[in-house]
Amino acid sequence: MENKTKILIVGAEALPFAATGGLGDVLGSLPAALVREASDVDVRVVMPLYSRVGENFRALMEKVTEINVPLAWRNQYCGIYSLKKDGVIYYFIDNEYYFKRDGLYGFFDDGERYAFFSRAVMDMIPAIDFYPDVLHANDWQSALTVIYNKLYYKYPGMKTVYTIHNIEYQGKYDKFILGDVFDIKNEDMSIVEYDSCINLTKGAIVCCDRLTTVSERYSEEIKDPFFAHGLDGIIRANAGKLSGIVNGIDYDYYNPMSLENKFSASYHLFAGKSKSKNALREQLSLPADKDAPIMSMISRLASHKGFDLVKCVLNEALAESDMQFVLLGTGEKEYEYYFCELASAYPDRVRVLFEFNKELSKKIYAGSDLFLMPSKSEPCGLSQMIASRYATVPIVRETGGLYDTIKPFNPETLEGNGITFASYNAHDMLDAIRRALGIFKNVELRKRLVKNAATMDFSWNASARMYLNMYASL
Repeated sequence: MENKTKILIVGAEALPFAATGGLGDVLGSLPAALVREASDVDVRVVMPLYSRVGENFRALMEKVTEINVPLAWRNQYCGIYSLKKDGVIYYFIDNEYYFKRDGLYGFFDDGERYAFFSRAVMDMIPAIDFYPDVLHANDWQSALTVIYNKLYYKYPGMKTVYTIHNIEYQGKYDKFILGDVFDIKNEDMSIVEYDSCINLTKGAIVCCDRLTTVSERYSEEIKDPFFAHGLDGIIRANAGKLSGIVNGIDYDYYNPMSLENKFSASYHLFAGKSKSKNALREQLSLPADKDAPIMSMISRLASHKGFDLVKCVLNEALAESDMQFVLLGTGEKEYEYYFCELASAYPDRVRVLFEFNKELSKKIYAGSDLFLMPSKSEPCGLSQMIASRYATVPIVRETGGLYDTIKPFNPETLEGNGITFASYNAHDMLDAIRRALGIFKNVELRKRLVKNAATMDFSWNASARMYLNMYASL
């Protein structure tokens, strides 16, 4: 064990324990991929013990120890629990005052909650006698681990990595609570001060040894004010330590061979897709029109996901084609109302399901022909990779991880794994939909494009190797 590189990954969520989005997917999949790729690493993960963590996991946990964690004038109990999964030890920080809540985020004291979590992680290190070579923090909720180590802990030999999964969420607070909530001295204010307030992401960017984002394209985009939500100057000043590593997806969890109508790129691909499509139509009471393609969207209903474009032209796309459309997701009421009206206008061709349902999402991925993802910004994106895994052709805007993972199909060279458009413009998106529908009318082109999508490797293997190389370079 002494010869292994010790890596401690810190984050606010991880599948399958408790998660709300892409960060949970990453922390649930990347650690195991690191262990699979290298035998000389000891990878561990730490997250809060939320009330959402199920009893099935709690029954497997062992209490490692308990400590008291000082935070400004507070001195709080902290239980440290652990379990091993897929070769990775997961630690859970227990404090019911902070984490026994209905949900993970969105509380008035989130700043204090994650300051406690970050301080607990730093105090946990000697308590469990695990001194990492690399501490890898993710998003603003764990940014303070990087800041605390640089300012106060200074664990010898420990390098820090900070990953921005979405720069829109920065951990911004009033400077008045610097000492009282975050336990940072006034003389260290400049580390976290930005634009007249506390900005925890800014502090982590300045303090970390290596800065990463979740795709190569996004690492360039966030140098631009359009994408950086005010932090472009800090990003450019620290560009020398910035790199982008695209996420992968869990190939065991997202596996078309586990479906009732199983298929893969090399096993009954087109027959399995056809059966999955028929099963989806039957489940959603859509007409069994064998020539009509199904286009789907699975997403939060928010404008930055491109739904303002959808609202402009989807009705036109439906009016001029025989396409069927399926939506799964929840979000802003404006878009829920729009899709309700669309379903009323096309009762035989449109189905909308306002819910979060992982199992249903797999059936929609498997049963669809096309998957629409016209995001205004997309740091990495997972849905386009999941769609490809289920041999469903993505239609995406060329931004962030969508640009890195989906390349436009060329009918002449037969290269490319999706349909893309560049400008954030509704009629450019409509043109992309028309091009996709045109390709699907040509049986040979359609089969080649579907095959190209299905044979892409979006597993964590390649990404894990890039992370391991980055850790080694530190």
